[in-house]
Amino acid sequence: MQRFARLYQDLDASTATGDKVAALVRYFAQAPAADAAWAAYFLAGGKPRQVVPTALLRATACRIAGVDDWLFEACYQAVGDLAETLALVLPLSLPPGARPSEAGLADWLEDRLLPLRGLPEAEQQTQIEAAWAELDAAGRFLLVKLIGGGWRVGVSKLLVQRALAEHAGLDPKLMAQRLVGWTDAKATPSAARFAALVAPAAAPGTAAATSGLPYPFFLAHPLQAEPASLANALGPPGDWLVEWKYDGIRAQVVKRAGQVWLWSRGEELITDRFPEVVAQAAHWPDGTVVDGELLVWPEGSATPATFNLLQQRLGRKTVPKKLLADAPVCLLAYDLLEQAGQDLRGQPQQQRRAALETFAAGHPLRLSPEVQAASWPALATLRRQSRERGVEGFMLKHREARYGSGRTKADGLWWKWKVEPYTADAVLVYAQAGHGRRASVYTDYTFAVWSRAPRDAAEAQAVIEAIARKEPAPPRDSSALQLLPFAKAYSGLSDAEFAAVDKLIRATTLEKFGPVRSVKPSLVFEIAFEGLNASPRHKSGIAVRFPRMLRVRHDKPLHEADTLATLQALAAPGPAASDAA
Repeated sequence: MQRFARLYQDLDASTATGDKVAALVRYFAQAPAADAAWAAYFLAGGKPRQVVPTALLRATACRIAGVDDWLFEACYQAVGDLAETLALVLPLSLPPGARPSEAGLADWLEDRLLPLRGLPEAEQQTQIEAAWAELDAAGRFLLVKLIGGGWRVGVSKLLVQRALAEHAGLDPKLMAQRLVGWTDAKATPSAARFAALVAPAAAPGTAAATSGLPYPFFLAHPLQAEPASLANALGPPGDWLVEWKYDGIRAQVVKRAGQVWLWSRGEELITDRFPEVVAQAAHWPDGTVVDGELLVWPEGSATPATFNLLQQRLGRKTVPKKLLADAPVCLLAYDLLEQAGQDLRGQPQQQRRAALETFAAGHPLRLSPEVQAASWPALATLRRQSRERGVEGFMLKHREARYGSGRTKADGLWWKWKVEPYTADAVLVYAQAGHGRRASVYTDYTFAVWSRAPRDAAEAQAVIEAIARKEPAPPRDSSALQLLPFAKAYSGLSDAEFAAVDKLIRATTLEKFGPVRSVKPSLVFEIAFEGLNASPRHKSGIAVRFPRMLRVRHDKPLHEADTLATLQALAAPGPAASDAA
């Protein structure tokens, strides 16, 4: 644990890429394989499973440090990080006679932390106290990160790939492929898995160890150019394979060694959740990997269903027959990455597309249709039909592009040319402080729209004054005018804009609910979002996807903010859209 804590400090102390890679290489060279396996898991994006409630950690720390919970909360709001707050509140020195633990990261996780899950609260508290008594401040900080599941460190997965490749003497592209699925929660890190991860390319058993793994996903860049400029920026449209950008789950289907594996873009193994796709791929020849989109697409429908219906399939370990019938999922194929065991990623896009079409002709597979038009303005006209078609816009793939790894331009270009997002003008009603460097600034906001259009500014002002007097809100089904919360957002403003809004929030705070403040409505924001759906869980009856702030509307009075009917009308023309690529 001490070695991993030092690595964490080294990574956190530097912003230089070279320093971070060097620190990682040193760690992997010195750490036992079991420790290195867990370190690679966390650093590559694996999420610690929360084994102890946060409230228990706080209560235990407060008791040891002799501080009240309100004081701990004040410290937490100032610091913005639970693990750092706990490490600072606890005594800096070890108890008299205690010696720092020399156990490694794997020992701590497998023997001390993971077994805490499910234990009685009193036993958890006893073991947490014993653990803190064996660690210094840096070790306690890291331990709380691992216990609470709030892991963050300033290292990208790409840097971890580079460091592991350098440590093992392997091609970084090969290491990127081996790391796919490394953070899947179903596969516990181990010394044997790490040995296979860094083994020489031709080592015996490496092919079997990676037989079910997909390839690293190739990701598209957002295209925001105006249609009139596309001819100069991209050349003629004939140079590009143009496809509709569907709203589903990006996935790779792997058929090797007589088995089928289904992987999401998030590198999660989701084979059991989509048995109809697995049954289809079971008839493919071994050595086949197809990249595509998982969609709910009812038989006979011209367009796929909304993502909201597909989402019902995601959290299911077993899928009941009724849900299989109500939400049938298909794979819409984009690309053929492997055929007869041959890696096709180095071939041009148009060559892979031809191979995919030939493959689909002989096997049950639904292809993503190619969209053709004579000019970029003609494509722009088609793009305006996206929401009616249940899609998000276009995918543009250069016909000479190879299939790269991640969001890179080294192997060619893919662009996502999305339709403009939905927007609404909404009123700020709640605020919460951010985290990290924004821990002391209110940056996380809740927004509301009017239940109906106010008759005039005076009626809206009467509602605002009632809120300021802390009067109870009318029932949701009341005809009385009220503000209905519908979205939370925390991105889109500059630091200067956040600082200005923070000052206003502090001046107009009405009540505090833990870290949340209710404020007297006084600001209108323009909010953007990618989709919206009916949601009985929200008072407004609406839930939006990927909301963010575009600007503060200082020019717009409160009574001119949008209404619930405005949001409902946005959903009416066609299926909601979202970012799935």
